[in-house]
Amino acid sequence: MKIRFGYVSTAISLWEASPARALTFTRYKQLPEEERNERLHWVTAQNIQNTLRMVHYNIAHEIQLYRLSSSIAPLSTHPEVNWDFVEPFRQEWLELGNLIKKTHMRVSFHPNQYTLFTSTRKEVTDNAVIDMDYHYRMLGAMGLEDEGIINIHIGGAYGDKEETIKRFHNNLKKLPQHIKNRMTLENDDKTYTTDETLAVCLKEDIPLVFDYHHHMANCCVTPLEETLPMIFKTWERVGLRPKIHISSPKSEKEFRPHADYVDLEFIMPLLEILKSLKVDVDFMIEAKKKDQAALKLVEDVSKIRGVKRIGGAMIEWK
Repeated sequence: MKIRFGYVSTAISLWEASPARALTFTRYKQLPEEERNERLHWVTAQNIQNTLRMVHYNIAHEIQLYRLSSSIAPLSTHPEVNWDFVEPFRQEWLELGNLIKKTHMRVSFHPNQYTLFTSTRKEVTDNAVIDMDYHYRMLGAMGLEDEGIINIHIGGAYGDKEETIKRFHNNLKKLPQHIKNRMTLENDDKTYTTDETLAVCLKEDIPLVFDYHHHMANCCVTPLEETLPMIFKTWERVGLRPKIHISSPKSEKEFRPHADYVDLEFIMPLLEILKSLKVDVDFMIEAKKKDQAALKLVEDVSKIRGVKRIGGAMIEWK
């Protein structure tokens, strides 16, 4: 079994490297009209450049798994702005994408919690389609539209899970098929269990990104030893390794918030199951210390008897 480790958005080990510099709509409106586009372009250029820095950092540390920031191009989905964030940066996007492809780095996006297909309100669903399209266009600008994935949650229950799931399936029909083909779903820590999310994924032919921390906060009936093989099969269509989100609780009282680093003891039951299944997987580390937490976990797992570190962010357990 081989496991690759990655992290989310920002390598905090780098100085001033945020790929998510912001420009709020309030600030945008305060600017003179002739300066608005200039400011949008400046912030986006900074974010793309910092993303490129992150990719170089990943290459240097042999990190092959990385979640891109959703905030690279600010205000791109705002109805009163809705600007072209691709053409002015055509070469920069391609440079970034070519480097990612050249080094075989696996990348993804994770839109925020407001990207929902469960709402009773049409405008919420319409905005979800717009947001998914925005993420897909970023993948396309990098030439990664056939490689990257866009991961979301099912959403709220609205007091009736059964009816809400039906609404999810119906609302999802509004999402263009080419975008749906790059979509994944994730189990969450309060509402939809792994079992419930898996049922939706099987019906829609969508891969499931399994979140172990969420699973432990919101357990399902089926034993994990039986559920994981079914989850892994959902990845066969896209031809990618199953991806698992890894984090651990901040404390016993604050179980759902993520800790700075990953507690090896917390994830050991999962590691033991994966070892028995002998399936290669990717671990996306969602701890607060981001790249530092990912590299520390690689070291911690490497100390387990029988585990060999075979790269900067990759281990093998025979």
